[in-house]
Amino acid sequence: MQPFTWLARTHLLSAAGDALIAIALAGSLFFNLDPAAARPKVALYLIVTMAPFALVGPLIGPLVDRSRGGRRGMIIGAGVARAVLALLMVRHLNSLLLFPEAFGALVAGKTYHVAKSAVVPGLVREQSDLVEANSKLMLLSGLGGAIAAGPGLLLSLISSRWVLVLASVVFVLMTFPAARLPRQAIRPPRLPRREAERPGGHRHDFGRPAQGVEWQAETGQPWDPSYDSPLAEPYDPGYRDPHEPGYGDQPLADPHGRGVDPGAGRGRPPQHFGAESGAVEPEVRRGAMLLAGSAMGVVRAMTGFTLFLIAFWLRADDAAPWWFGFMFTASALGQLAGAVLAPPLRRRVREEALLVSVLSLAAAVSLFVATAGDRVSVLGLAMVIGFMSSMGKLCFDAIVQRDELPADHGRAFARFETRFQLMWVIGALVPVIAPNGILPLRAGVTLLGVAATAAVFLYAGGLWALARGRRTPSEVIATRMKTRVNTRRRRHRDG
Repeated sequence: MQPFTWLARTHLLSAAGDALIAIALAGSLFFNLDPAAARPKVALYLIVTMAPFALVGPLIGPLVDRSRGGRRGMIIGAGVARAVLALLMVRHLNSLLLFPEAFGALVAGKTYHVAKSAVVPGLVREQSDLVEANSKLMLLSGLGGAIAAGPGLLLSLISSRWVLVLASVVFVLMTFPAARLPRQAIRPPRLPRREAERPGGHRHDFGRPAQGVEWQAETGQPWDPSYDSPLAEPYDPGYRDPHEPGYGDQPLADPHGRGVDPGAGRGRPPQHFGAESGAVEPEVRRGAMLLAGSAMGVVRAMTGFTLFLIAFWLRADDAAPWWFGFMFTASALGQLAGAVLAPPLRRRVREEALLVSVLSLAAAVSLFVATAGDRVSVLGLAMVIGFMSSMGKLCFDAIVQRDELPADHGRAFARFETRFQLMWVIGALVPVIAPNGILPLRAGVTLLGVAATAAVFLYAGGLWALARGRRTPSEVIATRMKTRVNTRRRRHRDG
């Protein structure tokens, strides 16, 4: 059986367990937040949602990369931890102890998602299959939640405690397919600054492993060649150390025979990003990845903003309760459409182009809804935002899995997810703390369109600049703002 199949089964059970915990807590004091509560309480609730990510970022990411048991061990550990915490919540369902236990379950869940995202690149055959693999996992997540909803709701009629017991059993079952995942290599420690020859003409500098070589954490020596690491990078005969003499005096060789932009190494990088471009400077890949992270941060902020904007607008408009259900259903359908359409679209265009396209679609629809302002058009906006969120997440995950060093996948995903959750909270807080608690729909949707348009300009313009070795628009804007601030400070000091 293929290793990805074991991950798929693990993810299905993990999603089912998370859904059962959510059902169990729905009637508890954990979710007893009155919708008509004062704005400070809602704002405090949003800020509290940042807590698991604040812990995941600095601690869990490096732990996932350096754990002796590897990413597989972290996945199994996250399942065991959630199983134990679910049993503890059975006793404290109506107690204040439920809060730290639920918090621990959230942290364990985020740990699982970071480790899962770090495992995916080693379980696919081609890097172009990353979007499809992530899409399958997203669809399985929805399927797992749907499967668990039936028995979870039936047990909740008896007692929420039985739902938690079932969740604990599901998390235990999750560890069995997780144990069949390949063992991931341990991240090597930083070695003293040196340069050593490697087989095939590879060099090693500043303690970073050369391509195609996995290093033992205990001895600092290469792994045995017979060790089959699913994350090991393939041998790249076109690799050259940028610190070696003469680097940049001639075009880089492309082992795949496609050729590389002759301008590479002479002040500007190749014209394309990712593995498909052959040899690409690490700085270029990292720059493109950071640009994608910034664009995805805008996507997450728009998602949180839209959710609370529509909720407050419907409440102010005295909408019937089913309109709230319609909005959530439209958003869910948009997310499902994004997960289904992402793989076939990726076969035609790259992840970067897909991310620019969904941002452009969101900008166009937002500006259209600003002129309409009726509930049907807002339904369409909710669907488009859901589609953008799903498609953007799949594309961004694939970009990080493709361009980040394999040994750094855990910390990269933890770092970006922390930023994304912060952006989601910031976006959600805007309609929450708006004057009188309500931001006018037209003004809010117009703000969405402006934000999406700016994101398209900065992301697409940044990719264009990187491909030509120039400064990105965000760097230019930041430099000008810094210059103006320094000028004003100087005038204030002199005056």
